[in-house]
Amino acid sequence: MNIALIAHDNKKELMVQFCIAYCGILSGHSICSTASTGRLISDATGLKVSSYMSRRQGGAQQIAARIAYNEIDLVLFFCDPQTPEYADELNLIAKACDQHSIPFASNIATAEVLVLGLQRGDLAWRDIVNPK
Repeated sequence: MNIALIAHDNKKELMVQFCIAYCGILSGHSICSTASTGRLISDATGLKVSSYMSRRQGGAQQIAARIAYNEIDLVLFFCDPQTPEYADELNLIAKACDQHSIPFASNIATAEVLVLGLQRGDLAWRDIVNPK
C-alpha cells in the first residue's frame, strides 16, 4: 500500500515516534511524505520515504493530487490546531480522502487504529480498488 505521512511542525516529533513504534508494519509499504517530515522519519527509522515539497511550498497539494489519481491508499496527517494553515490544509487532504474513499487519520489515536488494521489486513480492499 502507498501511505502518505504529513505533520505540522509541532507534531513532527510525534510522527517520528509513531513511525519508530510502527516501523515493522510501515516497512512493508511504500511511504511518501512532505519534505522535512519525510527526512526526519527516514533518519530516525531507516525507512525509505519518497519526499515531496515541504508542506509550506505545496507538499500537501502534491499529496492531494496523488490521492485524486488513486495513487495513495492511506493518509496519516498529524495536525496541530494552533497552526495558522490548519483549516486549509486539513480540509484539502480530508476532502480529497473523502472524495476517493481513502482511509485518513488526523491524530495519533486514529492513526494507530488504521495502522493496526493495516497489519491485520483490514485495508486489503484498497488492493481491489487500486491494484498494483
